[in-house]
Amino acid sequence: MLSAVTTTTRVARDVNGAVLAYVRLTKPRIVLLLVITTIPAMMLADGGLPSPWLILATVVGGSVVAGGANALNMYFDRDIDELMLRTRDRPVPAGQIEPEKAALFGLALALGGFLFLEWTVNLLAAALTLAAFGFYVLIYTVLLKRATSLNIVIGGAAGAMPPVIGWAAVNNELAIPALIMFTIVTLWTPPHFWALSLNYSRDYERAGVPMLPVVAGPAQTKRQIFAYSLALVVASLLLAFYSDAGVVYFAAAFALGGGFLYYSLRLLRSSSPRAASDLFRYSIAYLGLLFAAIAIDVLVKA
Repeated sequence: MLSAVTTTTRVARDVNGAVLAYVRLTKPRIVLLLVITTIPAMMLADGGLPSPWLILATVVGGSVVAGGANALNMYFDRDIDELMLRTRDRPVPAGQIEPEKAALFGLALALGGFLFLEWTVNLLAAALTLAAFGFYVLIYTVLLKRATSLNIVIGGAAGAMPPVIGWAAVNNELAIPALIMFTIVTLWTPPHFWALSLNYSRDYERAGVPMLPVVAGPAQTKRQIFAYSLALVVASLLLAFYSDAGVVYFAAAFALGGGFLYYSLRLLRSSSPRAASDLFRYSIAYLGLLFAAIAIDVLVKA
């Protein structure tokens, strides 16, 4: 009797471990950031709060496809992930999931998410989501990541698609505000990621990945971070002039942008690893709060 209980407990533990490994394969924290930029964009497109069903369908479908893209990213990057301290405990290099199963899982999520969006939202939103999937997997992961220090500059466009997808889900078309939000996230990505890679440059060098700190050195990377930070703040303020986002959003964009410039300038003048870590953490809060300001602005005026 005790043996049967022990066996059942072990099986349950193994099942839970396997489920957790597949969840980790989708990079849930990254998916959450995508959700944060999708819903406010939908609210701005609607001028209010879209139907809960449309929000849920867009978020679920987009998250599933994004999870599939992340799974395929881990499949293609399994060799370099194994060499990097930051990534070697991921499910594939850690031996928790076989590479072929990770790839099939990613493809299944992408197909399922696309079909779900096409059925429940509209074809344009579904097609844009699939395009983002293809860009992230094929252009960024396969072609750019190991070939050029511009990898994250160009590849970041994939992660900037959720606001565009959210806009398309509501209006079934694209417009200038959607493109400005796309630009905001595209410009946010390099300083966010380079701040992280400054403290992991040895990891990337060991894996042979030409991230900017490895290729150009810390000083040039910090100058590029500051330049992109300036462009990011300008783009964030433009949204107030080319959309229905109003005073609440403009004030938040101005204040948050000032914080971003403060941390990037502090990094430019510092040799401390903490300065890079502080900017990285602030950049995450910045993006969430900036898009939250969009949502609040819409609700205030609704």
